[in-house]
Amino acid sequence: MPTNGLHQVLKIQFGLLNDTDRYLTAESFGFKVNASAPSLKRKQTWVLEPDPGQGNAVLFRSSHLGRYLSAEEDGRVACEAERPGRDCRFLVLPQPDGRWALQSEPHGRFFGGTEDRLSCFATAVSPAELWTVHLAIHPQAHLLSVSRRRYVHLCPQEDEMAADGNAPWGVDALVTLVFQGRRYCLRSCDSRYLRSDGRLVREPEARARYTLEFKAGKLAFKDCDGRYLAPAGPTGTLRAGRSTRPGKDELFDLEESHPQVVLLAANRRYVSVRQGVNVSANQDEELDHETFLMQIDRETKKCTFYACIGGYWALVTHGGIQATATQVSASTMFEVEWRGRRVALKAHNGRYVCMKKNGQLAATSDFVGPDEEFVLKLINRPLLVLRGLDGFVSQRRGSSQLDANRSAYDVFHLSFSDGAYHIRGRGGGFWHTGSHGSVCSDGERPEDFLFEFREHGRLAIRARSGKYLRGGASGLLRADGDVPAGFALWEY
Repeated sequence: MPTNGLHQVLKIQFGLLNDTDRYLTAESFGFKVNASAPSLKRKQTWVLEPDPGQGNAVLFRSSHLGRYLSAEEDGRVACEAERPGRDCRFLVLPQPDGRWALQSEPHGRFFGGTEDRLSCFATAVSPAELWTVHLAIHPQAHLLSVSRRRYVHLCPQEDEMAADGNAPWGVDALVTLVFQGRRYCLRSCDSRYLRSDGRLVREPEARARYTLEFKAGKLAFKDCDGRYLAPAGPTGTLRAGRSTRPGKDELFDLEESHPQVVLLAANRRYVSVRQGVNVSANQDEELDHETFLMQIDRETKKCTFYACIGGYWALVTHGGIQATATQVSASTMFEVEWRGRRVALKAHNGRYVCMKKNGQLAATSDFVGPDEEFVLKLINRPLLVLRGLDGFVSQRRGSSQLDANRSAYDVFHLSFSDGAYHIRGRGGGFWHTGSHGSVCSDGERPEDFLFEFREHGRLAIRARSGKYLRGGASGLLRADGDVPAGFALWEY
């Protein structure tokens, strides 16, 4: 597989939550730090960087300011340093309950406190010096074993998760990180949790919860006994080994999970490359050869389709479409027109992709009719997590209404229905639009929502009213947006 943008390691960003459930915040005014924010937003987001001196210390850089956290000898802390100096070096000491203690390496004191009374002067660790790591990235990704260079995926036949995939293809390669009890669980695409002995269980029990550790930009998962997840044996079965220190075998990369889709043509057949490089609507099943990785260009908003045989769809002579391109170019870009439950694709030559009588696809049409319309189905998000500009979508406590500004996210269940999607909430109820455009998750019957993949990593969701879902000023999720942009776009 080419690596030109297909598989991108995510930059690990996170928040630090103190004992009073407030986030470490870097303020622009005076470069001061406090722990007053109840939610995780831009000012509360941090990036961990390794010590340039190759020691055990790490650096905390504010994602918001681009400056480094520092602690002076007298305990004063700030986020002012443009370049990391001696006072910016901290040691991360993971605690048995999964929290971190942060110790100034040059001065030996511990960092903690509440509100605007933060310091790095404590000689011992108390609850005020303990921090919970809360990932600020989208929690659905692909997990790559650093030592084996293989992707983790669900193996239903063996009833396990294994690091043995050459490529993160299909729904089985999706891993959802679930925040439970100040630790993280690894949830497979069939809603089960990975236990440290390698078994998959239905509930996030204690042995299915892990402390996150970072080493040189990589992730390690430590279980409740202090052992680390690692691929084991020739099959790469994922389980906790004997190691109590993370080495190369215990390290993983998180990679961005692009949408993988299937397309159904007017002849009710799936678009496929099963019979060669020609892209044709000629299959009755949706398997690997009928699955395409869909990427949206950040600048043009046009998309590419990558096939499992190792090539992008490309416009060739006489308007034909073949999966032969190994690099992204103008001929591999397609403009998507969202037409309710169907889509139309316009190629680089300005013509629409149509299905010919023999099922082959070609960009030869000037107008959109039945042969130019396709059903586009997202297949690698059976579990859905949505994040907007203000935070994650989550059900409001004690209510069926949905908020769009939460630090903690709910994991929703997604199902497909003829070009539309049904979304189920934590109690099993369906999403539906209520009075004044509010969105609730207690419906007895499913309501159709249309997904439009508008930008790189972001989609718009359209309700039956024709309005787009967006986060309102009150924090409630509402179906009252007229334009699929800004607050009406969601990371998924």
